[in-house]
Amino acid sequence: MDKLGILRDLSIIIITAKFFGLVARKFKMPQVVGEIIAGLLIGPSLLKWVHPSDFISGTAEIGVVLLMFSAGLETSIPQLKKTGLKSTLIACTGVFVPLVCGAILYMCFYGFAPLGSPDFLKAIYIGTILTATSVSITVQVLKELGKLTEETGTTILSAAIIDDVIGILVLTVVIGFKDPSNKISDVILRTAGFFVLAIVVGIIIFKIFKKIDERYPHTQRIPIIGLALALALSYVADRYFGIADITGAYVAGIILSSLDDSKYIDRKMDVNSYMIFGPVFFASIGLQTDIRSLDTTILLFSLCFVIVGLVSKIVGCGVSGWLTGFKGKNALKVGIGMMTRGEVALIVAKRGLEADMLESKFFTSVILLIITSSILTPILLKLLYKEELSKTA
Repeated sequence: MDKLGILRDLSIIIITAKFFGLVARKFKMPQVVGEIIAGLLIGPSLLKWVHPSDFISGTAEIGVVLLMFSAGLETSIPQLKKTGLKSTLIACTGVFVPLVCGAILYMCFYGFAPLGSPDFLKAIYIGTILTATSVSITVQVLKELGKLTEETGTTILSAAIIDDVIGILVLTVVIGFKDPSNKISDVILRTAGFFVLAIVVGIIIFKIFKKIDERYPHTQRIPIIGLALALALSYVADRYFGIADITGAYVAGIILSSLDDSKYIDRKMDVNSYMIFGPVFFASIGLQTDIRSLDTTILLFSLCFVIVGLVSKIVGCGVSGWLTGFKGKNALKVGIGMMTRGEVALIVAKRGLEADMLESKFFTSVILLIITSSILTPILLKLLYKEELSKTA
């Protein structure tokens, strides 16, 4: 692609993604939904103004790294330590139940495959997409209702953090099996090796960053070096350990999450992500989805995917919530609060496409799940809290 073509495509992507992102926010939906719709509109599906290219793919990949780096920075290690058995159990079942249900759903449509075969791994990958949880909408609703600091709200928030950590681990292991020559023991050893390296190197890096942060607080060198760390760990994870590059970015964020200036680093990363890399990434999802090629099978699959995605989270998290002491409506609140999907689900789907473990037509299913869960979660939570709010009014 020529330089002028790159500039033209970027300008179209940024302006349309931001416009539709703002429209989505007006309708109380995540901006990413609007940015995806923008990609569908300007891409091969409709207007054909912009087509997928190596440049857009590379820019989108940086966007993924920045998003996962920010997710790691926002992870509270002290909060993870305090959550205890309750949130951990909810998170584990919130990963396991959707993973199994998603895999079974895929095999019901496309055939049951032998254990360890490429088709079996594709089925597992569909389940892996369903493990992701995005509670940004849930948090906003609970804030509006004044319920975020109550036991149910704090449990949902903590369980979501643990859910994402487990989900990234699952993604890492599943991606490791994309090479048929890989053995289970090799994948586990490589994964364990990376995390051992991350812990050892992470402690050293954290101490270095802490010294720099104490001597030069709120200076731009800190986020710059932090970004370099995220890129380096992403490269090391993929190149030398054969695991997902986004795992390295996420780990880099966790390493720096306990710094006094972690929020400052996150704000600086958000500027780059918000202005260019984030919109390009989410728009690229739409660009790679050609709705004209959809048939009745994938449409029916998408409908079932949405239903299974919602119900499996409600059942998995709700039942474990009930077992850990949340009764009646409170258990249901936990399940519904955990059912929203967002950026992480898209990142996992995009990574699957790059690893040849997912076809682009399944992006439609993921997008529909994000939109549906984003609409239903606020409505259902407000209905569940309606009686409590009327008593306190």
